[in-house]
Amino acid sequence: MKPVIIAGAAGLVAAGVAYVLIRGGAEEATAPAGGQGPAPGAAIVTVQMPALSATAQLGRKAFEANCATCHGPDGSGRQDSGPPLIHKIYEPGHHADIAIVMAAQRGVKSHHWRFGDMAPVPGLTERELGSIVVYIREVQRANGIE
Repeated sequence: MKPVIIAGAAGLVAAGVAYVLIRGGAEEATAPAGGQGPAPGAAIVTVQMPALSATAQLGRKAFEANCATCHGPDGSGRQDSGPPLIHKIYEPGHHADIAIVMAAQRGVKSHHWRFGDMAPVPGLTERELGSIVVYIREVQRANGIE
């Protein structure tokens, strides 16, 4: 019985790998059929901004100074620059808070989007990183991402 379970699990893993390879491992905004694509720098998703806690307001300032060039000032992403963080891919159950912190500290290999690898963001303090996470999570919740 165990060889059957192992073979089944291996088959599921192989199917998952094949799916990622076929799709290119990316979720990316696409241009409408027959039309021009979005302008470079345009927001990828629409974000509704909530009233922010004091910590999230500090996080917003740090985010705008360090992250907005690629991810947009509200986490909506930017065409040709970086993915939206206000997106189901970055919900806490898939990318925990520590994943956001580690991405900023260490950089991250491209794996969900086709924007290329993210370089580390130098100079951010632990406090700034914590407030950035609070900011991202509050905006996500306001946009139905929990």
